[in-house]
Amino acid sequence: MTALVHDQERDERTLLRELNHRMNNELAAAISVVCAAALRAENPAVKLALSRVVELLEKRADVHRALAMPRRDGLIDAAEHIRKLGFIMSRSWFEALGIRLELSADTLPLESHRCWRLALAVHELVMNSAKHASFEGRDGATKIRLSLGDAEVRCIVADNGSRSGRLKPGSGLRIVSELAKSLGGRIHYEFGSQFSSFILSFPLTERERRANRTATSRRTKQARERKLVSSSSQPREKQRVRVTDSPLRRLRAS
Repeated sequence: MTALVHDQERDERTLLRELNHRMNNELAAAISVVCAAALRAENPAVKLALSRVVELLEKRADVHRALAMPRRDGLIDAAEHIRKLGFIMSRSWFEALGIRLELSADTLPLESHRCWRLALAVHELVMNSAKHASFEGRDGATKIRLSLGDAEVRCIVADNGSRSGRLKPGSGLRIVSELAKSLGGRIHYEFGSQFSSFILSFPLTERERRANRTATSRRTKQARERKLVSSSSQPREKQRVRVTDSPLRRLRAS
């Protein structure tokens, strides 16, 4: 039974890698075709427009590569991984829409395949925000907050937009729900007149608990060391000497 499960997992990973490889090839082919058209174009305006299309395709390819399934097992800092993904998404999509993308997170070691699933869920939630939130003239902002408490990860994706009518979960939210279940967790969402919030929470594995205890201990030690260095580098106040009863004053008085 165990061997059958391992074979099934290996087949699924092979299919996912094939799909990722095919998408990379398709994007590379599309970029090559548009580049060739831009080189042949004689009209400067057409050449500039095609160059911008190439730039957009390259940025989308960067996002696709950032979401690729990891090839090795091990621990990955989810905060750093999501930070890189957010930066790439901001360049490829959000800057053009005028939406500010922010991230708040501490070091969070996760097993590579679980970090990958978290990144897929975050990408889907952030894109959902960009597609469906209405900012009604406000400066758009989407925030990602990744935190850990009581051995449970909480990932919040919130924006300052609104949604008209009642939310009808589409394929994107159903995918996020399945990803949450695969992590042993759940997804909740709330909406107001000027905000939307999605909360994905899931427990750590035993391996992740050990790694996060070590990371927390290291952060505490570094913070203590920084505090000691800061306090020792401050100049000491010069001691004030009272001259009323000094020997020099007594000599002058006599």
